[in-house]
Amino acid sequence: MSLEAEVKPIDRARNLDETAEVMRRFNDVFLRHDPKALPELVGADCIIENTTPAPNGARCVGRDECVAQWTQIATAAGTHFELEDVVVMGDRAIIRWRFFSGEGETNSMRGVNLMRVRDGLIVEAMGYVKGA
Repeated sequence: MSLEAEVKPIDRARNLDETAEVMRRFNDVFLRHDPKALPELVGADCIIENTTPAPNGARCVGRDECVAQWTQIATAAGTHFELEDVVVMGDRAIIRWRFFSGEGETNSMRGVNLMRVRDGLIVEAMGYVKGA
């Protein structure tokens, strides 16, 4: 196994705009608790590596599984997300967030999603949370 990362040239300007728009629409799903846009944002070969269970998180593979997972999160009663930051770099994005499962900071957790977009669709999402 090589320790060198594969370097791929990308059209940064096109990918940057496309990725930023996909991330804006994706985040709106969770901020508005409205998952209707998910099927048109998620690639057929999408993979989610969830935040739990430790140590590696559960995997969702394919559009249907990923849309179902995100729909469940977006529509969970009594919860909400706050965006802390979104950084876009070509076909990749970092989303920093705080998830609230009740009132106040003690009922919240902070985390980050590492996202990848291809051809205007989310194809990879890896979630991480701050440990206790």
